[in-house]
Amino acid sequence: MLLKDKKVAIIGGGPVGLTTARLLQQKGVNVNVYEWDLNEESRISGGTLDIHKGSGQLALEKAGLLELYYHYARPTGECNLDMQTNILEESMPTEENKFDRPEIDRNDLRKILFNSLDKNTVIWNSQLTDLEKLNDQYRLHFKNGHTALADFVIIANGGKSKARKFVIDLEPQYTGTYIIQGEVLNPKINCPAFKKLCGEKNTMVLAQRKMLFSQVKSNGALNYYLSFKIDENWVEKENMNFSNNAKVLEYLDKQFYNWHLTFKELFYATDNFVGLPMRRMFLDEPWESKSNITLVGDAAHVMPPFAGIGVNIGLLDALHLSINLTEGNFTDTLSAVKDYERKMIAYASEAQEQTQMAEEGIHSDEDFKENRQAKEEWDKKIVAPKKIE
Repeated sequence: MLLKDKKVAIIGGGPVGLTTARLLQQKGVNVNVYEWDLNEESRISGGTLDIHKGSGQLALEKAGLLELYYHYARPTGECNLDMQTNILEESMPTEENKFDRPEIDRNDLRKILFNSLDKNTVIWNSQLTDLEKLNDQYRLHFKNGHTALADFVIIANGGKSKARKFVIDLEPQYTGTYIIQGEVLNPKINCPAFKKLCGEKNTMVLAQRKMLFSQVKSNGALNYYLSFKIDENWVEKENMNFSNNAKVLEYLDKQFYNWHLTFKELFYATDNFVGLPMRRMFLDEPWESKSNITLVGDAAHVMPPFAGIGVNIGLLDALHLSINLTEGNFTDTLSAVKDYERKMIAYASEAQEQTQMAEEGIHSDEDFKENRQAKEEWDKKIVAPKKIE
């Protein structure tokens, strides 16, 4: 095995980093995950994740965690409305498709993955500040003052990764779309009309080149996204402060002035807002691979969430990289990494193109049915390569 007697460091304890660790550890690899969260109880913000059959679920199956994922995940209905709350389309999962892409809370997914690892695999409170090349090893430097040595480094710390520069000289670019994310902790009390409207379903509105998309978490809280096209520097121009709810609500009142009052109720019930500029890594061509360091997940190919496939592409990364390093017919780690990166760039680029198409359609003047048809065409595609070597 290529990683025999080698120490592997994974930077980032998100779904992709933890899945990579699980897949390597199953093969006896000595691996640690360095995560900047304080501990495993740290709360993860953001909406639910749907892991897709034919892509992300392949990695969970290989990790022996697919049934546990099904246990925690929820087959979820979908409801599409116009801006006056009229229902345009509504669907519920069937017995045949309920496990195609059920939703799971981010904290539940982390718990499944974390509990599958050997004790002390994850080193918490470890924010990477620097990587120091030492011949065939790397010394990792962390904000807490600790250091660690590794023979092989896997960078999995997201789209904002500062460690990406040790592999490639590329940075994500703004796509022209901005998302305001909101969370309502007690929707039954604070926005009962919207809660009655959405029930337990994912709910989407496409209107006036804007999107509202809401999800229900397992604890009943609502997470929602408002997306729109705007200049990147609009936050400075508007003197926006996402920690100031009154300031955000003033802006939303102007942007959604003619939307139904039920949506205004949702906005005013929001406990916290976050501003998220959408960015994409443009993977034009393969880069020069290195023998002992690589990228997975958003660190390699961050993309907006409009096609709902980002985490699934990252889980494919975990699957293909781990297979190349532990089961592949490669003479050295350089050839294994080069083969993985070639495959990854191909399927990630395709996913990014589909995401860009979805992003443009969602924020265009096309009606809902046209956008829905385009999305269904993408959902029929299997982004996983036909053969996993």
